Amino acid sequence: MTTRLSTAPNFPSDLDLVHLRRVIALSAAAKESGKHPFAAMVVDRQGRIITEAGNNSLPPDGDPTQHAELTAVARAASLLPPGEMVAATLYTSAEPCCMCAGAIYWCNIGRVVYALSEHRLLELTGAHPENPTFSLPCREVLARGQRTIAVLGPALEDEAAAVHQGFWRS
Repeated sequence: MTTRLSTAPNFPSDLDLVHLRRVIALSAAAKESGKHPFAAMVVDRQGRIITEAGNNSLPPDGDPTQHAELTAVARAASLLPPGEMVAATLYTSAEPCCMCAGAIYWCNIGRVVYALSEHRLLELTGAHPENPTFSLPCREVLARGQRTIAVLGPALEDEAAAVHQGFWRS
């Protein structure tokens, strides 16, 4: 399997930018509510938002598996049939981690568009104990599967990074 790269023609489209700015705004709202500043949403083939999610992995009440991407794709998979999931896009404020990449694969998402790269996120978080970032791009995880998933990003990286400013201070 190969993943298509972010050099795809017409990337980012105007619709991609609208949806990325929406998840960046949702990540800012998560930060304002005391959560980690991440958000994601699943959009169907017509561009309609099916699910939105913020990160809910922050202790003591959060579940460390409740990353925004995992939550958004799991909810969408309960609402859309597999054939529609293949045509859906996951928009996320940051590149999906390896756990979320697995969920994306198993939930049958066909396209991923992200704002902030894992590499840039690591620069922002450093060794913060609440975000022990893997140095493993989602493209590498998804490339090991048996079907093609388009992975596009980063895009609007500076806008997404701005939300993280000041959050990861120890």
